[in-house]
Amino acid sequence: MSIEDSLADTSLACFQIALLYTSSKGQRRIRVHTLCLPVVNSLPDVFAGADVQAVTCLLASMAADRSITSSLSDARDALVNAVVDSLASYSSTLSNLQQSTLIAPNSLKLFPLYIQALLKQKAFRTGTSTRLDDRVFAMCQMKYQPLVHLMRMIHPNLYRIDRLTDEGAIHVSDRVVPQPPLQPLSAEKLAREGAFLMDSGSSLYLWVGKNCDTSFLNDVLGFPNYASIPQKMTQLPELDTLASERMRSFISWLREDSPLNPVLRVIKDDSTARSDFFQHLIEDRTETSLSYYEFLLHIQQHICK
Repeated sequence: MSIEDSLADTSLACFQIALLYTSSKGQRRIRVHTLCLPVVNSLPDVFAGADVQAVTCLLASMAADRSITSSLSDARDALVNAVVDSLASYSSTLSNLQQSTLIAPNSLKLFPLYIQALLKQKAFRTGTSTRLDDRVFAMCQMKYQPLVHLMRMIHPNLYRIDRLTDEGAIHVSDRVVPQPPLQPLSAEKLAREGAFLMDSGSSLYLWVGKNCDTSFLNDVLGFPNYASIPQKMTQLPELDTLASERMRSFISWLREDSPLNPVLRVIKDDSTARSDFFQHLIEDRTETSLSYYEFLLHIQQHICK
């Protein structure tokens, strides 16, 4: 698509696409999509309207294609360059900006974080043993999952759930659903005295610290102490306690929000399955990938060259 006429004298540009197709019942139909966008004269106004999640998911799909048509290395470089080019372009619009400062518009504050999270996904990660089938399946998810569920896969939600209360809770049907605050995806934020629930879209991970409060273990998991928790646990018992009711209500609400019906996995701090949980802590440094802080420095160095 190209624009041949000048848009200088208009405040609105309209796009319309018509699709002629045959339904499964043999009926000929026309589907029309119309999109109207404002026309602006300054680049900061363009950045202000950016949808960071839509941009991230589009780049994920493009990177999956590039991995196949070119190479995984090229796809990874393209993702990093997308961050560098966009933030460098934004910086060029700010006359009073110091060259050594990394700055992003409000709409793209999370862009570097989401791209770093993409680089650590099975579809695009390097240096970590990844089965080919797992990588291909992850690429298919990148291309075909709806935006909301793809973003949950790229950047999971992490909650501390050993202290659930009704403060800030929402009412869904006839039950009260707690709303614990989101936690950064970093091992530094995990406390061995607590328990954390991670929602990655297809799975729910309940990580239990070694020194977790015995009242939580007893009232929610149904075990008197940490040592008695089995290595493989995928369901929470229905206990007649307020803590159990709050936890089951919260997990049910998360499952209702996902069409994938995610499986719950209880993971002990010393379990071999802890790697499945820790691989989603995308803000941390690994042997082959940068931490979030290091990635920001890496982006800044490219912009300031």
